[in-house]
Amino acid sequence: MSTESKYLHEIVITVIIIKDGKYLITKRSPDKKRFPSMWTVPGGRLEADDYLQLPKDTEFYRYNVLERTLRREVQEEVGIEIDNIEYVTSLATVHDDGSPSMVIACVADYTSGEVTLSDEDESFEWVTLEEAKGYDLIDGIQEELAMAENQRSGTKSEWKRDK
Repeated sequence: MSTESKYLHEIVITVIIIKDGKYLITKRSPDKKRFPSMWTVPGGRLEADDYLQLPKDTEFYRYNVLERTLRREVQEEVGIEIDNIEYVTSLATVHDDGSPSMVIACVADYTSGEVTLSDEDESFEWVTLEEAKGYDLIDGIQEELAMAENQRSGTKSEWKRDK
């Protein structure tokens, strides 16, 4: 681990966006350092400015920081609005460059807008759970899609490898 503190992690939040029973997946730019040209779901890093510029909601804390960050990232990355954000799962790794990363995966409903990609992604598709199997998804995303589908049908679960 390249960081001085064992507590310092990059925080990433991702979202499985549902529209008319389909999920938005995006193909990462071939220029991306991590997972180039692979398919994934929208999301991005929590930045200190996502909350430090805001007034505190209580004496000590700012609330809904991840939700605000996710809405900002989705707007920047794919140009659409989302609502009804729910937690799905979490994952963590230490990347090859030594950076520890914690990812919080969510599910949300599409509410408005047309998908307009930033330079981080080169294409997008709205897919069913079955159709998603035909894409080169980052390992673990297929199971996250299945979890989100089950969760929205009333069955919550923890992540496990699809057989």
